[in-house]
Amino acid sequence: MTNKRQEGFSLIELLIVVAIIGIIAAIAIPNLLASKRAANEGSAQATMRTLTGAEATYQATAGAGNFGSLTELSGQSLVDTVLAGGNKSGYHFVVTETDAAGGVPASYFSTAAALKATGVTATGTRNFASSESGVITFAAATADDTPMTASTASSPIGQ
Repeated sequence: MTNKRQEGFSLIELLIVVAIIGIIAAIAIPNLLASKRAANEGSAQATMRTLTGAEATYQATAGAGNFGSLTELSGQSLVDTVLAGGNKSGYHFVVTETDAAGGVPASYFSTAAALKATGVTATGTRNFASSESGVITFAAATADDTPMTASTASSPIGQ
C-alpha cells in the first residue's frame, strides 16, 4: 500500500487569503492617499512661511525696500532651486511683487495652488496665500492649479 501525500494549499485557502489582502488594501489605500494630501498641504504651509521670511529678508537686504520674485529670492539663496522652479510637493507657487513707487509702499502676494484639486490623485484640497502682513490664509481648491487672488474669500490657517 502506498500513501500519497498531498501537500500545499487548496484553491479555497488561496482565494480566502487573496480576499483578505483585497479587503486590507481597500481600507489602507484611501487612508494612504489622504495622508499624502495632508502631507502636501503641510509642506505648502511650511513653504509659505519660508516665503514670508525670505521676502522680509530680501526687502531688508538686497531688495532695497522692495520684495523679490521667486527667481530673485533663489538668486540670493533665500529659497531652494526646487521652489524657485514654481512646483513643489504637489503645489504650484507664484509670487507677485509690486515695487514701491510714488509714496505707495512695496508689496507682494504669494500663492500656493494644488496641482490637482479633485479626484483620487488630488495633491491638495486647499489653496494658500500670503502677503507682506505675514498672515497665511486658505480657501478650498476648486479647480486644478487655480491660485487664490487678493479678493478671494479666505480664512487664516489654524482657525
